[in-house]
Amino acid sequence: MAKKPRWVIEKEQARRASAGETVWLFGLHAVRDALENPAREKLRLVLTPNAAEKLKEALAQAGIEPEISDPRKFAAPLDPGSVHQGAALEVKPLDWGPLVEVAQGDGTRPPRVVLLDRVTDPHNVGAILRSAEVFGARAVIGTKHHSAPETGALAKTASGALERQPYLREVNLARAMEQLKDMGYLVLGLDGTAEVSLEVALEEAGDRAVALVLGAEGPGLRPKTRETCDALVRIDFAGGFGSLNVSNAAAVALYAARAGTR
Repeated sequence: MAKKPRWVIEKEQARRASAGETVWLFGLHAVRDALENPAREKLRLVLTPNAAEKLKEALAQAGIEPEISDPRKFAAPLDPGSVHQGAALEVKPLDWGPLVEVAQGDGTRPPRVVLLDRVTDPHNVGAILRSAEVFGARAVIGTKHHSAPETGALAKTASGALERQPYLREVNLARAMEQLKDMGYLVLGLDGTAEVSLEVALEEAGDRAVALVLGAEGPGLRPKTRETCDALVRIDFAGGFGSLNVSNAAAVALYAARAGTR
């Protein structure tokens, strides 16, 4: 029987994690940031003696007693391929609150959000969360089904951003887009075949709030998502959206949108 590709295994793990209502975070960076997040409900912490020493300050702040585990027989129930660095933390998923509250601007600059249409790869979503945090997005919004839930792989790729960058998963993406429109957002869908460039659309948007919608690599935006966008735009200077990984496209689009607010 052929061995399953790693990405298939990770998608199955993500599905189980979503159903199980708890998440195992792993790796020193992801575990440290979760320990330092007072909003994160922490259930079980497994550390090797070496990792416990490295996380000493975060442990004192979190107030959770770790289970010290032999590195050769690490006690946390992780995939054998997980690079855990001797640290694993079982947590409850974060609750950021309703979309209409999270997407409100703070009055300093027009808000930006990112919507993901069936982007299921946890590594892509983790990288997008990092970019969203760096470029000041109010939220990254996926779907309750057919998108990456919180998992250890996503958290590790996000490199701490999962604890600080709101990540919402809505039942219906088109409905979430309509909610953003009602809040005054201009909803722009990224499509390499679009006639208008993102740069031009952002210039025309002026001081409006902007939502950037990205689809999965290959199929792109679904028809209903495309119809709900105010406009479809392309990343002109990238030579076509099809040449970019979705997380790279998100980073370029977020940078362009952030520059447009200055």
